[in-house]
Amino acid sequence: MAVDVIMPQMGESIFEGTITKWLKKPGDKIERDEPLFEISTDKVDAEIPSPTAGVLKEIKVNEGQTVPIQTVVATIDAAGAGAATSAAAPSAPAKTEVPKAAAPPPAPPSPAAVSQRPMAAAPEASPEPAEPTGPAQRPGGNGDKIRSSPLVRRIAREHNVDLSQVPGTGAGGRVSKRDILAAVESGTGAPVSSPSAPAPPAPASVATIPTPQAPPPASGTPASAALQTAVPRERLYFGHYDVQPMSTMRQKIAEHMVLSKHVSPHVYSVEEVNVNQIVALRTKTKEKFERETGTKLTYMPFFIRAAVEALHAFPTVNASIDGTNMILHKEVNIGIAVALDWGLIVPVIKNADEKNFLGLARAVNDLAERARSKKLKPEEVAESTFSITNPGVFGGLFGLPVINQPNVAILGLGTIEKRPVVVDDAIAIRSMTYLTLSYDHRVVDGAIAHQFMGKVKHTLEEWTEPIL
Repeated sequence: MAVDVIMPQMGESIFEGTITKWLKKPGDKIERDEPLFEISTDKVDAEIPSPTAGVLKEIKVNEGQTVPIQTVVATIDAAGAGAATSAAAPSAPAKTEVPKAAAPPPAPPSPAAVSQRPMAAAPEASPEPAEPTGPAQRPGGNGDKIRSSPLVRRIAREHNVDLSQVPGTGAGGRVSKRDILAAVESGTGAPVSSPSAPAPPAPASVATIPTPQAPPPASGTPASAALQTAVPRERLYFGHYDVQPMSTMRQKIAEHMVLSKHVSPHVYSVEEVNVNQIVALRTKTKEKFERETGTKLTYMPFFIRAAVEALHAFPTVNASIDGTNMILHKEVNIGIAVALDWGLIVPVIKNADEKNFLGLARAVNDLAERARSKKLKPEEVAESTFSITNPGVFGGLFGLPVINQPNVAILGLGTIEKRPVVVDDAIAIRSMTYLTLSYDHRVVDGAIAHQFMGKVKHTLEEWTEPIL
């Protein structure tokens, strides 16, 4: 009996996914719940398990293709596995053909046809700004709303494309990312006319940031403004080189970082902190801590706790901006940047202020481990109110991180090292670190930033909370 494998929906706002890697090939045996393929979405990369045991019969969607949710991507011969296995794919269409628009991406471009280059990356989860107007409708007066994802609407906004003129090849006529990119590159999408009246503001409950108008792309370039460059092509291609297309995650990181720099006026404050007491405490108790709790004792929970205390004292740092409205979040959700072999992701510790030290330690280790094994869920990389990144773990003295939108600040941790310092008018050796706060000057002024950092410094240097 053949069982269809479908593209799953990895979150309410996700309507398509890109298959980045098949872990099995046709003819291979596979067990139920064994990883079958890897996907990349707007929110997260993940491994998708097999819905049944059997033999992989056919792969319908190749690596690199982006298809809507509920699309049949493969079939498994589940002979002998029982009829019940077909229930593993609820609500899947009997036979959903892969849209023609979801063709494999073109081969790496030649020097004469490319005008982009990889960009430096920082924490990333691609933001989804609210639309400045209500849902678009198909022409003809029938009132049909255009179905599309926030990413598609953002691309249309950036490139002045009327979505009602773009034919949708996705499920139910949805305009997919492939559709909008094709319309931008071909110029077939009619430009959106200027509105006669100001657009209504986004709901106050949604943290959104207005997207600045991006310059129109050069002819033949990709739609994403984040991947464009003003550097002449002849200065990009010379000597010996290889062209490597960006992965989906790398493109999202690039878009997110360029958007953040366009939107937020970044200012930076640096503080030097004596963490000698914390280093001694960790050295003394780390073996006992791991033995009694089953989790490793790292420095990150100390910094999270210090950040939580400072966010309570200075709530404007725990905020977002929606136009001219400042949204002060009641929850303290801390995003922790995790470096991956293939990029960077920011899983979120929800309600971090409600957890004790052990709870923070377990949450950090769990999210980091599942991020590296592609086990995170989309909701676990959403709704952060403040972020922390740790370049110090790689030996960096300190960094100037880019704000993770829609947050208004991010804390960077430098490496911990012993340095000579003056203590009570004498030179002493202490474990020291530099902390950097990158903040959005639209909301956070220098006075608040330095008071915030002073609170973080005091909590770390005068640590009193028991860790067991």
